[in-house]
Amino acid sequence: MTTVTTGKDTQNTDALDFVAPKAEELAALLVGHTRPPRPSALSASLTFGWRAMLKIKHVPEQLFDVTAFPIMMVLMYTYLFGGALAGSVSAYIQFLLPGILVMSVVMITMYTGVSVNTDIEKGVFDRFRTLPIWRPAPMVGYLLGDVVRYLIASAVMLTVGIVIGYRPDGGVAGVLLGVALLLVFSFAFSWIWTMFGLLLRSEKSVMGVSMMVIFPLTFLSNVFVDPRTMPGWLQAFVNNSPVTHLATAVRELMAGNWPAADIAWSLGWSALFVVVFGAVTMRLYNRK
Repeated sequence: MTTVTTGKDTQNTDALDFVAPKAEELAALLVGHTRPPRPSALSASLTFGWRAMLKIKHVPEQLFDVTAFPIMMVLMYTYLFGGALAGSVSAYIQFLLPGILVMSVVMITMYTGVSVNTDIEKGVFDRFRTLPIWRPAPMVGYLLGDVVRYLIASAVMLTVGIVIGYRPDGGVAGVLLGVALLLVFSFAFSWIWTMFGLLLRSEKSVMGVSMMVIFPLTFLSNVFVDPRTMPGWLQAFVNNSPVTHLATAVRELMAGNWPAADIAWSLGWSALFVVVFGAVTMRLYNRK
């Protein structure tokens, strides 16, 4: 093996046995191939949704809020208030379960904003912004991934409810329609938390503000009791709350009825959340 010595540096000639490509050859390699097609909006969104699922796979503790938390909510409120409000647990569970299902899933939506804020702090969003993809895809992907979590929470709560005596008169069709409406509303409602995730500086701030918004909105509703037992000034708020419309719609669908007005209100609120908070979220995302 021969060597080349230059001053103090000694190199093997084997390392020099290559020919540098010419500029024309490099240009031909870069220009001669067709550019891969840009991914569609749906494809990009589903990819980011799958990314959210992979995060759960690697950190399964994230499923705690859609498994243990819903079970605790159902059992605690059923046995705590059932005898006092309805005379028995079996009677109260028929009224409570659809409402507590709505309340639990709507409360779970706040974790979307926490996930968004975490990725911002880690610098992941800076990489997303440089990709040649549909701009809202990362946000939509977060929400699509969370829809799976909402579905898991719904299945867990319905299973527990049936075990302790809940019997939906609407059958399987009524339950599926109620859950579908709940998922649509939760997807739209989650845009509020993506906005907070982009707007606030830390996870704790996002969680604190989310609690301040979601607790009054969910507890001041018809989830636990009929609003007719409330003072008149409170009824005015409760009867026009989006959570009340949603809980009534889900409760009636599972009971085998068709509450057209409450379904329309729930879908209208969903559209409003997407239009208003979706637009604000994307404006913040583009300027962040």
